[in-house]
Amino acid sequence: MNSPVRPPLSSIVPENAPFTAEQRVWLNGFFAGLLDGDASALSSQEASALMPGVNISGAAEADDGAPWHDQTMPLAERMKLAEGRPLKRRIMAAMGQQDCGQCGYDCKDYAEAIFAKTEARLNLCVPGGKETNRMLKSLHAELGAAPAAAKPVAKAEAPVMKSEGAPGTSRDNPALATFISRTRLNKPGSAKETWHIEFDLTESSLDYTVGDSFGLFPTNDPALVDAVLKALQAPADFPIGGRALREVLTDGVSLSPAPDMLFQLFSYITGGERRKKAQALAAGEDPDGDAATLDVLAAIEKFSGVRPDPEAFIEALDPLQPRLYSISSSPKVHQGRVSLTIDAVRYEIARRTRLGVASTFLAGRINSGDRLRVYVQKAHAFGLPADPNVPVIMIGPGTGVAPFRAFLHERMATKAPGRNWLFFGHQKRDYDFFYEDEFSGMKAAGVLTRLSLAWSRDGEEKFYVQDRMLQSGRELWSWIADGAHVYVCGDAQRMAKDVDRALIDITAAHGARSTNEAVQFVAELKKSGRYQTDVY
Repeated sequence: MNSPVRPPLSSIVPENAPFTAEQRVWLNGFFAGLLDGDASALSSQEASALMPGVNISGAAEADDGAPWHDQTMPLAERMKLAEGRPLKRRIMAAMGQQDCGQCGYDCKDYAEAIFAKTEARLNLCVPGGKETNRMLKSLHAELGAAPAAAKPVAKAEAPVMKSEGAPGTSRDNPALATFISRTRLNKPGSAKETWHIEFDLTESSLDYTVGDSFGLFPTNDPALVDAVLKALQAPADFPIGGRALREVLTDGVSLSPAPDMLFQLFSYITGGERRKKAQALAAGEDPDGDAATLDVLAAIEKFSGVRPDPEAFIEALDPLQPRLYSISSSPKVHQGRVSLTIDAVRYEIARRTRLGVASTFLAGRINSGDRLRVYVQKAHAFGLPADPNVPVIMIGPGTGVAPFRAFLHERMATKAPGRNWLFFGHQKRDYDFFYEDEFSGMKAAGVLTRLSLAWSRDGEEKFYVQDRMLQSGRELWSWIADGAHVYVCGDAQRMAKDVDRALIDITAAHGARSTNEAVQFVAELKKSGRYQTDVY
């Protein structure tokens, strides 16, 4: 009897279907498993529903390769893909999907810690913001009705929670580092404000590897703290848990964005239409079309005249979270030091300048010799290949170049024979060519085999790193065919997606593959660790 004929794996989900490349690959495999009757392509819950009575409790769960694990996917779409999944996987889908480590976990482990009730804090996901916090609260309510998690048969199977360890190895046990200096990387005339930042690690004895990130605890802008105190009409020395209110507002709580709990507090102490608005904002609604612009100060001003007790006000705010930055130095070259490459964030809303908390702290509010609480966040899957002979392709526009400066310093220090190709871009060559002298020197010395540049504001049409990649597609494919590892660092929403698409197009055009086969090839690069990203 002939086997039933089904479409090829690569063509089950049409190319024009509204999915990312990774989602399409996952869905192709999922449907192929259904058509082949392969229960291993399903989660145990899904397979049980399709094949009642069949014992598949030991089957591997496909949701460990979660199709929603995509930083660019809106939360509603992620939750739609996670429908019907076990609760801990739906909790994972609510995360920011960056595996950035700011919460002290990766997304999967943070979800499992919440599910196992070993982590009670639901507001640690900085990239996910208020949306993630709201969804986690909703999902957390199901834990009371969910059956208790089975006791793990082995310690290794328990949800991973970061241990305190030595000082500086986690956000919960930071060390102290001394701020050394900052150097402006843009030349006068640039529309950007980018800084090279250096810290002395001698006191902390912190150890790091290229690819790791550096966590630090900033403080809020003193002018913003003063404005909040004035709007509250509260004394700066009001005691809060043994500290003055000003101190707590400076380094203890986040002043942007305004959390739902603050609006809930306002709803308790006001009435009429303003109570309805506060309740709507607390529920995630946007009654006046300005919810996205409301930091803590703007929220107080919106409900002017409402004067909460200072202690209740502080309790309604989120804690001030540490910030993570890609390390742009190698310990083999810069012993006892670590450097960062950061953009100072400043923007206008309602005639008031809003500031990036950590970026402007580093760009102006900290002085040489000041000590700061810091830690190293080890990279989950972002680092140089173990074999120094392997060629590497690095794509990092703007501050995304940070880890690749570290990679190049490391390869230079270890005399790694592998070829190195850097794609870098920004707005204008004359103003925004970070580390130009260093990269030119590396190129002259043969450490940097190729340096490909893209300047988006130098011509009549915008030109980006992905455009330069397509121009160099034949040679880029040759490097990949020779076993090169590909690295991307920078913006997740646009750049990383465009680079992904460019790699697929290059694979199809120069690797003699159909588009679907190219999608699968790029997905396999990721799965094998040959295509790594550090995006945000």
